[in-house]
Amino acid sequence: MDGWIDGRPVNLDAACAEAARLLQQSRLPVIAGLGTDVAGARAAIALAQRTGAVIDHMHAEALLHDLGVMRDAGMMTTTPSEARLRADVLLLVGPLPDDALPQLLSAKPGAGERTLIWLCPERAAQRGGKMQTIGRSADQLPAILAALRATVAGRPVGAAPVGVKTIISVADQLKAARFGVAAWSAAALDALTIEMLCGLIKDLNAKTRFSGLPLPPGDNALGVLQVCGWMSVSPPRSGFARGLAEHDPWRFDARRLVDSGEADCVVWISAYRPAPPPWSRDVPTIALTSDGARFPRRPSVHILVDRPGIDHDAIEYVPAAGALAWKAATATRATIRVSDALNQIAAALPASVAVPC
Repeated sequence: MDGWIDGRPVNLDAACAEAARLLQQSRLPVIAGLGTDVAGARAAIALAQRTGAVIDHMHAEALLHDLGVMRDAGMMTTTPSEARLRADVLLLVGPLPDDALPQLLSAKPGAGERTLIWLCPERAAQRGGKMQTIGRSADQLPAILAALRATVAGRPVGAAPVGVKTIISVADQLKAARFGVAAWSAAALDALTIEMLCGLIKDLNAKTRFSGLPLPPGDNALGVLQVCGWMSVSPPRSGFARGLAEHDPWRFDARRLVDSGEADCVVWISAYRPAPPPWSRDVPTIALTSDGARFPRRPSVHILVDRPGIDHDAIEYVPAAGALAWKAATATRATIRVSDALNQIAAALPASVAVPC
């Protein structure tokens, strides 16, 4: 059996029918997690549009940090391939995912050595080699970036977490770049720090060529963001209760909605890995996860789903390519895809579902 109702094994049809019943009775359903491929994201958004649900990705906080800076202040970015092949100066900013460094350093620019500078790597294990490390913890980053930006612009610098000579040396290396790239992970930085970094990148472009490379969160977060864009013109943390998508990072934060008791039904999707929801409050939950998920509270409905790009072919955002791409399956399972499960749940709903106003 690949479906359970209150922990009791049932066939897939019964699980989908129960999920549809819970959604039909809900006043404010939330479709969260959204760790799925493009097809699964399309089915999830279509279901949200039909039921008046809220959509929220598990990595929405990081997505919205970068997106907010891009909308409010602008952002000059490059592709991962250009960063690997052309960057003669690579500035790493703040803590990065474990797999980011090997990808960034997998190739060298055509001529000469690459200058490597890491601001506030935080973890000692990430230091060493030819990498220059400046600063320690991420809370020093705003002051270091402010000092660097002032130095690049020729303005005086006050007290900083590192010495003035170090700041001047780093600023000179950044200005000397033929093609520089600054890489960061929004999961570790706040929006104001990212905005300051993007301002530094813009200032450097007055005399040389410098670009940013925001590293995406996992669970196909950027792929889901792009699907949201073309289907609803609205990013995650949006609600469809009034027919059209409304975006509000506070109102439509899934965790806040569950913890406050506003949400009365949750569809939790985590197909890439068996991640449980980040809340402990008991709320009727329809869980679509890969094998091995452990929940603090048993879901009302649990459907075991395939892993995209592993158990079935999938289209998803591929960080190394910086674009959506086809990923062929490497194994096969007898379970169901997220898109097929959501479409079956939608088919079990009445022809007309009363959407709350």
